[in-house]
Amino acid sequence: MNGAEALVQTLARCGVNTYFANPGTSEMHLVSALARERDVRLILCLFEGVATGAADGYGRMRGVPAATLLHLGPGYANGGANLHNARKAMTPLLNIVGDHATYHRRFDAPLTSDIAAWAAPNSRWVKSADKADEIGPLASEAVTSSYGPPGGCATLIVPADSAWSSTSVLGHASIRPNGPSVDAAAVSAAAAALAAAAKPVLFLGGECLREAGLQIAARLVNARRLRTPLRIMSETFPARQARGSGRLAPSRMMYFAEQALADLDGVDVMVTVGASEPIAFFAYPGRPSRLAPEGCRVTSLAQPGANVIDALSGLSDLLEGTTLAERAAPPPPPLPQGALNPKTVGISLARHLPNQAIISDDGVTSSLPIYLLTSDAQPHDWLALTGGAIGQGLPLAVGAAVACPERKVISLNGDGAAMYTIQALWTIARERLDVTVIIFANDIYAILQIELARTGTNSSGAPALPVLRLDDPSINWSKLGESLGLRCSECLTAESFDAAFAHAMQTAGPELIVVRLPPSV
Repeated sequence: MNGAEALVQTLARCGVNTYFANPGTSEMHLVSALARERDVRLILCLFEGVATGAADGYGRMRGVPAATLLHLGPGYANGGANLHNARKAMTPLLNIVGDHATYHRRFDAPLTSDIAAWAAPNSRWVKSADKADEIGPLASEAVTSSYGPPGGCATLIVPADSAWSSTSVLGHASIRPNGPSVDAAAVSAAAAALAAAAKPVLFLGGECLREAGLQIAARLVNARRLRTPLRIMSETFPARQARGSGRLAPSRMMYFAEQALADLDGVDVMVTVGASEPIAFFAYPGRPSRLAPEGCRVTSLAQPGANVIDALSGLSDLLEGTTLAERAAPPPPPLPQGALNPKTVGISLARHLPNQAIISDDGVTSSLPIYLLTSDAQPHDWLALTGGAIGQGLPLAVGAAVACPERKVISLNGDGAAMYTIQALWTIARERLDVTVIIFANDIYAILQIELARTGTNSSGAPALPVLRLDDPSINWSKLGESLGLRCSECLTAESFDAAFAHAMQTAGPELIVVRLPPSV
């Protein structure tokens, strides 16, 4: 066999059989080896940012890595924004990046670059297999490394001559390491701090926001040893959160710093579990970077990647957690009527969201009302924009749908954000994925118009600067979606969206719904 075949066979041993690819000349032996492997799914993406975002969505939902196949350093760089999001999500993910043949590197051909240097910021492991015999063992090492803890991207560079040269060496099956255990003294200290607090907060991230973690957190709300009920909060943008009827709904850390500071006013103790201390997304003149109030004691019970479920269980035992009374599921909200806006869209999602749906959120300014209004919808998972780099919503939906073909996937997207990775629509159609894409078309970068005022550079409230507008020309989303293979509809009223979304939830396959909003929304 050659090195490319050794790579594919080793990764199969390690449970990696899904590849999101945008290959080039240096990867042709890899493509050939993948095409011959019966149990491999090789998915073509027309932009590297789609491939990397899709691998992130797959890893978030399956808990095991998918692989990307990228062409040299520029190909890796094109996927960098969604690898940043994947790093922040701590998603297990393997990048396979082709390189020039080892003897060709020294000639500095047009596509030559320092791939390892480009990969380092978003990768917890980067190595180059400069000989065919190294490919298998390094592939196994890369998969193990991608699990962490905490999880994250691993990048294996494969020079073309390593891929085409003969080898007899395969790597072993990867070993998934356990997260570090939480020290009993740390659990006792956190319990004591919460028990003595006047206004305590438990700040959760990572695995804490899955079904098992939320069940334990619910027991802590009214634990017997607390002076006052415990407020449970989540990260602003969690990688994956279990939500819906019958599940604890933590309050969400506010995005804007001044709102977060007001919301946390008076909090004297904050214990973080599976999350870092909350920090403002941006610096603003005269405002603090840390969101915990001055004088608040911030204690880390378990860092991201640690055994957070055991940590929560230990905390519940020490604080004598109690079971929350079950709430009856509310009836579906009535049909929204009149003007179409994010609130009425949220009502329709709450009405028609199927059980165990997956929501990929890149809706920017339109997302929050929908998030709030779906807290009692059918049980579902919410995938958020962990790293803040927009253009994630469509690729993430691709990966989630590949990982969980039995579940309906809904992708929420601002119109500006969607254009970053619009090529994902083609992959959704080509793979016949059960994804309903919602585009909020307001013809403006609304979030930047808000930030223009918040930074004090447009305090007069003047109309948006031309550089922030998307209406010259306005994008014809229906024609664009149809050209890329999706069923499309455009909605102007709450009633028309409700009907379109209900139909999409009852119909399998790719669909695009355009929500036409005024620029002020």
